[in-house]
Amino acid sequence: MLKQPVYIHSVTSISALGTTSEEIWNNYLHENSLFNKLNANSKNYWVAEFSKKENQLLDEIILSDTKYKHLDKSVVMAILVARTCFKNSGFTDKNIGINFGSSRGATILFEKHHADFINDGMVSTFTSPSTTLGNISSWVSHDLQSEGPEISHSITCSTGLHSLLNGIAWLQSGMSETFLVGASEAPLTPFTLSQLSALKVYSTEENVLANRSLDFQKTSNTMVLGEAAACLSLSLSSKNAIAKIIGIGYATEVLSSSTSISADAKCFQKSMQMAIGSNDLKDIDAIVMHAPGTIQGDATEFEAIKTVFGNHLPLLTSNKWKVGHTFATSGLLSIELAILMLQKQHFVATPFYKNSNSNIPNKILVNAVGFGGNAVSVLVEL
Repeated sequence: MLKQPVYIHSVTSISALGTTSEEIWNNYLHENSLFNKLNANSKNYWVAEFSKKENQLLDEIILSDTKYKHLDKSVVMAILVARTCFKNSGFTDKNIGINFGSSRGATILFEKHHADFINDGMVSTFTSPSTTLGNISSWVSHDLQSEGPEISHSITCSTGLHSLLNGIAWLQSGMSETFLVGASEAPLTPFTLSQLSALKVYSTEENVLANRSLDFQKTSNTMVLGEAAACLSLSLSSKNAIAKIIGIGYATEVLSSSTSISADAKCFQKSMQMAIGSNDLKDIDAIVMHAPGTIQGDATEFEAIKTVFGNHLPLLTSNKWKVGHTFATSGLLSIELAILMLQKQHFVATPFYKNSNSNIPNKILVNAVGFGGNAVSVLVEL
């Protein structure tokens, strides 16, 4: 539970949406998705990948330090967003905590080095620790020359919001005064795409609106993957803050399978109720749902929302129809969308769900969940 509000001083991301807040907001306002086809394993997959401009920014990071040429793309992405987030935070003390997570970690390098091993029977000297899952925060710390704690972790698709929870815990404990929390995911690789295809959750839609998140009448799964990294700067001080977190919630279900949650997503019910706390349900104006575009994933979260809110259903949206599922980063991209909607006083809807009202959002709940039913909910306001 929150002892007091936690303040967000800056938020930075890189995704198919872009890198600047103006670019990202403009991409949210138009009616098109940001998907294109990527060929992998002799199949064409809808994906949300970086433009040439975003990849050039990553190239500039690599050129800034000779040691960076051996890093996985996910680590370079984290360094990029952390640099900008720290710069925009207004923080001057390098004694700052860092918590970056990733669901899959160094996916590109791991697949490359494993292929080399299968083909040649040996691996490069740079294989370890560059493929270690906990390798992100240490490099972010190196780049920023920070002196505080550094933590990496993986809790599947809710990893980014778990980074935020951990940062809040450090702040509330008094062991750190400022924290950077983030997530990075570069999953557009042949092996990863094949895994999602094997689970029969990947979209086979013919048109560019390939992820039908919040379409509760769809008859097939429509998950689409995207690459992204995001970072938030946090403190307990309201000075120069752009938004504040007024509620957090988390819950884990007893597993019925390795990928599923209960039909009414009891984990989401518990996490949302915890995050809402003493706030009146009528005061929650909108929810940025996890809603990955799968039949079960979308429907179970919707059932949980209806159970919690009853007749006071908030505005519902998701960004996965636009930018795909970015695994660990998805929850933080949703936080970024929530902050933008609060700042612009404008609600961004999906093309697949018709809300019953068009209220201006003032308090927004953000949801994320991962395999195994580990749900997180965060309540944000200006």
